[in-house]
Amino acid sequence: MAAAAGGAARGRGATSFQRKAAAGSRLATVAGTRPSVRHGQLLLSSGLPSLDCVLGGGIAVGTLLLIEEDKYGFYSSLLFKYFLAEGVVCGHDLFVASAKEHPDSILKELPAPLLDEQRNELGEEATAVKSEDFQDSMKIAWRYQNLPKMEASPTTSTKFGHYYDLSKTMSPELFQPIKWHSFYLPEELSLQPTVKTRSMNSAYGRLLLSIQRIISQEGFDGSDPQKKQKNILRIGIQSLGSLLWGDDICCSDTPEDIHSLTKFLYVLRGLLRKSLSACVITIPAHLIENKAIMERVTNLSDTVVGLESFIGSERETNPLYKDYHGLVHVRRIPQLNSLICDVSDMKDLAFRLKRKLFTIEDPRMDFIRSQAGEIF
Repeated sequence: MAAAAGGAARGRGATSFQRKAAAGSRLATVAGTRPSVRHGQLLLSSGLPSLDCVLGGGIAVGTLLLIEEDKYGFYSSLLFKYFLAEGVVCGHDLFVASAKEHPDSILKELPAPLLDEQRNELGEEATAVKSEDFQDSMKIAWRYQNLPKMEASPTTSTKFGHYYDLSKTMSPELFQPIKWHSFYLPEELSLQPTVKTRSMNSAYGRLLLSIQRIISQEGFDGSDPQKKQKNILRIGIQSLGSLLWGDDICCSDTPEDIHSLTKFLYVLRGLLRKSLSACVITIPAHLIENKAIMERVTNLSDTVVGLESFIGSERETNPLYKDYHGLVHVRRIPQLNSLICDVSDMKDLAFRLKRKLFTIEDPRMDFIRSQAGEIF
């Protein structure tokens, strides 16, 4: 009787309630992604942890990141390759489009991921820097200590975002399990001389059709429910809007087809929103003479980051920037699942290119340390 009573008591105390799994936990099952704690959107890494910090944690899936190229296009190409290299390491599918450099050549030049021993070497350097920062923090006024800190060196291993060695190229073995697609405009023009487009530049129309076909055929739009393992499509488009794409916005203040590029971006964003994909586009903004076009392009992008190189500039000899190679301008931050966008505190940013690493940092900290050193 006592045993029966005890069993009945346990039965009355039991409950069938089970906590429903959060949406973020389901989204996090996609390799190389994590849910945002701010707006619940699925994020993927840009391949540069310091840039992820600027963007609020990473690039949101279904969004477009526009990179305004520097004067010679050298540093912007590094960010472009970082994005693709991160896709290879995470096992994502790639779509690479270019009108100048063949996609095969771009992929062969991707930087190699840092090995554990290399990470440890750089980690020791970062530890030394941290100890110096601690000593400096004893000197710097308290009001400066709340300045945002950026992760510039690989101190700890992380599954989201990796570090790469610019002095080495990625091993061909890493590409074997990766499915990637290419769009090289000269080859596309020779294969299909005439293509009907949606009242836009023929090259842009071909590119849109190619992206739409890959998204649909590979099931990134959810059209293939039998596909058990979900994956991400990383789309990289190089130097869009240049004369090589058949667009004259870079050589005329009154181009023949002034709305061609904006139409392309409008349709592209629609494709991205309905698919498990993210896109990075580099554009020669400094060559676009009509500023109204550039303003529309900015408004049609989710995130816009501009790079300003010091090469040939007066700032190259400025003592404030003696350790840096250029500035980073955050033009636009995405407004996702919220009434207002995430306003970043890090507006005054600079970048430097070391032997193995490209980093984005806050130059104000160097200035504050130098001032503190003079005082103390």
